[in-house]
Amino acid sequence: MPRRKREAPPRHVLISVVAETYAIHPQTLRLYERQGLIRPARSAGNTRLYDQVAIRRLEQVLTLTRELGVNLAGVEVILSLRERIGELEAEMERLLESARREALDRRHGIEREKALVPTTPRALVRR
Repeated sequence: MPRRKREAPPRHVLISVVAETYAIHPQTLRLYERQGLIRPARSAGNTRLYDQVAIRRLEQVLTLTRELGVNLAGVEVILSLRERIGELEAEMERLLESARREALDRRHGIEREKALVPTTPRALVRR
């Protein structure tokens, strides 16, 4: 029996598919969008298209509301705090990497400002 190739998961799915998959009414999905909790993409014809990011976000909303009993205002606060924490973690990582580079340069006796060779624009150089 020949093997079938696995099909790649769809990049975007329609609201009806998401609603059926998660046992949620399409109007509830539209409400979540109006509240800013999920942000589906739109087609040229303005049809809602749910990508993996929007679906993961929906799963978070459903977990908070269904399993933990959080209301929509609380969900909004929690999700925005999670985003802010992610931003702060990324900034902290950038700062740590910069500090690591600077410490490594010092360890090797290089001062970054003196290590760079100043350049002069070619138009100002006499020949």
